[in-house]
Amino acid sequence: MTTHKKYRIGTRGSPLALAQAYETRDRLVKAFPDRLKEDDLEIVVIKTTGDQIQDRPLSEAGGKGLFVKEIEQALIDGDIDFAVHSMKDMETTLPDGLVIDCILPREDARDAFISASGKSLEELPAGSMVGTASLRRQAQILNKRPDLKVCIFRGAVATRLRKLEEGEADATLLAMAGLRRLGKEDVVTQSLEKNEMLPAVAQGAIGIERRADDADVGELLAAINHVESRTRVTAERAMLAELDGSCRTPIAGHAILQEDGSLYLEASLLSPDGKDRFDVSGTAAPEDAEKLGQKLGAELRDLAGPDFAAFQI
Repeated sequence: MTTHKKYRIGTRGSPLALAQAYETRDRLVKAFPDRLKEDDLEIVVIKTTGDQIQDRPLSEAGGKGLFVKEIEQALIDGDIDFAVHSMKDMETTLPDGLVIDCILPREDARDAFISASGKSLEELPAGSMVGTASLRRQAQILNKRPDLKVCIFRGAVATRLRKLEEGEADATLLAMAGLRRLGKEDVVTQSLEKNEMLPAVAQGAIGIERRADDADVGELLAAINHVESRTRVTAERAMLAELDGSCRTPIAGHAILQEDGSLYLEASLLSPDGKDRFDVSGTAAPEDAEKLGQKLGAELRDLAGPDFAAFQI
């Protein structure tokens, strides 16, 4: 790796995406103090189709890949050297020639419940409106509280909080990780534990995508890869892939490394209306993360049986 080369980091332009890009830059500078300075790492903002669609759920517009399509094309074309993503936005299959083999230390994976009235999810009055664009959140809310209503809430964190203040909904849910990275933890009414709201696959994890044949960037990113976080994300994404998961299917999953060193994964599959729910869990050695995810994904598919298609919209 040469000392004079400059690198271009591709990212979306939202405040949260930029915060993640700057975190990546800062970690690289810290890892290579004698080789890299901030000026050697240029942040390149790329507007994506997903950023431009605000009037309907992504499931109706073409899926969560809309948040990364233009960024991945820039990577393939050589316009950027690597890209920073929220891993929960990533499809389980990447374009040919691209890899994600660097995951930064994972933030809090929980969901945050935010209520204009200050009441918890359990205390919301029947008929209250909860704003979310996530099928996973919608399904789990309706599974626990079928007496609530759900409406579409799209946009950046600040946009959703503004909509809440303006009374478009009585409550909303956001990722704790994003709020922490933006310094907005003070808006949280209730941090939802896993038994209250199982997180999205890879929620709270930042992944860095590169060209598979770029050994120089591969060496660079290997220095900031967090092995534990990558192991956990690998298991969760393998489960999702086994179910052909997308934003059109309410799927949740969360993996942890236990005190004895084993990897524990729990996963859920729900119907969009929340009426049906299947839960599975299992353990394995960390090196078998992908196999564990595949196993639990297959178990969920078997539990759903011939009605699996009904779990998609």
